[in-house]
Order: sequence, then structure tokens, then C-alpha cells
Amino acid sequence: MRVALFVTCLVDLFRPTVGFAAVKLLEDAGCTVEVPRRQTCCGQPAYNSGDRAGAKAIALQVFDAFAGYDYVVAPSGSCAGMLRAHYLVDICGMQAVAASWQRRITYHDACSGLRELGVKLQPRQLLASVAGLSIEELPGAEVCCGFGGTFCVKYPEISDKMVTDKVADIAATGAEAVLAGDLGCLLNIAGKVYRQGRLVEVRHVAEVLASMNNRVPPIGAPR
Repeated sequence: MRVALFVTCLVDLFRPTVGFAAVKLLEDAGCTVEVPRRQTCCGQPAYNSGDRAGAKAIALQVFDAFAGYDYVVAPSGSCAGMLRAHYLVDICGMQAVAASWQRRITYHDACSGLRELGVKLQPRQLLASVAGLSIEELPGAEVCCGFGGTFCVKYPEISDKMVTDKVADIAATGAEAVLAGDLGCLLNIAGKVYRQGRLVEVRHVAEVLASMNNRVPPIGAPR
């Protein structure tokens, strides 16, 4: 399969290792991966803010950049939902990864990945193959963390209450780390985790599956 990686804005600017991890996983699954240079934002912020003309202009650029590929993969539920892409497990038939991590983790289901793409069992299936890793299911795993793109900017008080509740649920599991597939959610959760001084690592699931989690500190952690 000839696959194009849609890097996403947040990965490009805040956590490039997620992009490298996604490439590694796709190549391990037998894909030929390319990263088109002229890619831009998916247009979701403009679309959600009512700027349909701007979103359309961005979408046309995306069409041009990703034309001719068998699949487009994005390591973000919200961006993938905007592009209607598909997840690794369903397309490549990948059932396990050669990774290890001695951690007790919990998993947050990002809204877009869960509701727009139907991604729930797939990451858990792959995580179950990681040597030394155990999963504690998160109460309210399907409840929004409060990020929601521009939602957290428009309604900061509501957003803060939601992420506060989310972090309390994470702490209640006793997990040493929380994973998710959307960097927006992870940045939001990490901010609250570290402001509260909690000893919980926050990481993108792709980094763990690709064994890249030991190369960089957890998301949001002081360096």
C-alpha cells in the first residue's frame, strides 16, 4: 500500500516524534509511506468556527497534496475524522507490535476518533501485545476531556471543569501513564496533570506502540 502521512498541525509543532512513530508503525505493517511536503492544516478549526469558505480553500489544498495515494493516515482522531481516513488495525490487519514498556496505563478515547471513526478496540488490541504493559480501563473513557479544538477557547470554565474531572478519573485508576490517539486531548490533559503535580505520564499511543516513548519525555513534562 502507498500511504501518505497527514502529519497534523499539533504533531508538527509540538510533538514530531508522534509523526515518526506513525511512519514506523505503518512501515512495520508493510506500507510504503510518504509525507507530502505541501500539506497544511486539515481545515477543521476554520470549519468549526463557521469559516466555510476558508475551510473549503484549505480542503482543496489537501486534495492536491494527497491525490494519488491509496490511503491517507493521520495520528489524530479529529484530523482523521475531518479527512475520513482509516486506522492501522482495520486496513493492514496488524494484530501485534514488537514493543515493551513496564507500565500500568489507562486509555482516553478521543471524541473524534471514537465517534467519527469508530476507533476504540483497535488501540487496545495493539497495546495488549506490548510486553510488560497492563491496561486499567478509565471510568468515563468516552467522556470528552474538554479540549474540543476552539471549544476550550470559547468556553474555558466549562473546559477546565471537564479536564479536571478527566484527570481525577485517570488518577483514580492508579495508572502510571495515560495514552490517547489525539494530541489535542493529550496536551489538554497533560497541562492539567502537571499543574496539579500528579505523577502520571501522558503519551501518544503511537509512540508507545513504536517503542519511541523512551526517546522523549512525556507530553507536557518539564525538561
